Amino acid sequence: MKAVYASNIEDVTKDNTNFRTVLFTGEYSQLTVMSIPVGSEIGLEVHPTIDQFIRLEQGQAKLVSGPTEDSLDSEVELKSDWAAIIPAGTWHNVINTGNEELKFYSVYSPANHPDGAIHITKADADAAETAEHAAETTT
Repeated sequence: MKAVYASNIEDVTKDNTNFRTVLFTGEYSQLTVMSIPVGSEIGLEVHPTIDQFIRLEQGQAKLVSGPTEDSLDSEVELKSDWAAIIPAGTWHNVINTGNEELKFYSVYSPANHPDGAIHITKADADAAETAEHAAETTT
């Protein structure tokens, strides 16, 4: 059994300087923190079997989403203290539209990233995800 994870999530989120840091991975969920530079984004993605909860602690963002990669029919402006739930199978992107680093935490159910993963930049995260998907197709 894993130990309980507890922290001041607002401080941990705001102090994070990595694109993504996995803080906790349980059997049914995972907690990550993210830092997105001004003008940058997480990138368009979909999690076919994973629900995702996000909560902004700093900055403002645009959340675009839709049922397909080519049909992003929803756009929501988010700011500090706002949260959103992205259901499994929903294409989405979070874009930093503010003038400061975007800081948020995300809860995936079930887990989405390797336990303990740290991706310093978006390029690191993209390379890791490409490698993960390649390994999945060869096994």
